[in-house]
Amino acid sequence: MAHVVSIVYRPKGTRRPQDRYERVPIERVRLVEFRGIAGDMKGSSTNRQLNVMCAETLAELGAEGFRVGPGELGEQIVVAGLDPAALAPGTRVRLNSAVIEVVEPRTGCARFEAIQGKPRGDVVGRLGVIARVVSGGEVAVGDAVEVLPAE
Repeated sequence: MAHVVSIVYRPKGTRRPQDRYERVPIERVRLVEFRGIAGDMKGSSTNRQLNVMCAETLAELGAEGFRVGPGELGEQIVVAGLDPAALAPGTRVRLNSAVIEVVEPRTGCARFEAIQGKPRGDVVGRLGVIARVVSGGEVAVGDAVEVLPAE
């Protein structure tokens, strides 16, 4: 069964270091509709509210020499047991009581390259997805993840 294996966030008020993504591991968060993770600097009213990755892809990238500790690839929520191909734009995914909608695939940026020391081209199509929160709720490590049927 697909489930949440990691959650990290950047607490409001923290400084943005140049050499890494500032992410703090946490066991439970509240996803806020149209905002993202409650208390997260990334939370906004845009479609770029969450970075979601699959644990299996993180393992592959780790084997290739990428730093893949919690949040080191810029991800916020990591799920296991879900085929990355299931996360096409427009797909809705239930994380416990919250529902997110996939907006687009994540791409690397110059900051990603500087932090990882590798070209973003090495991760094309493998950095997970950007999603927005369409229905808020509590999410914790270990919670079930379900791809919802298309409406």
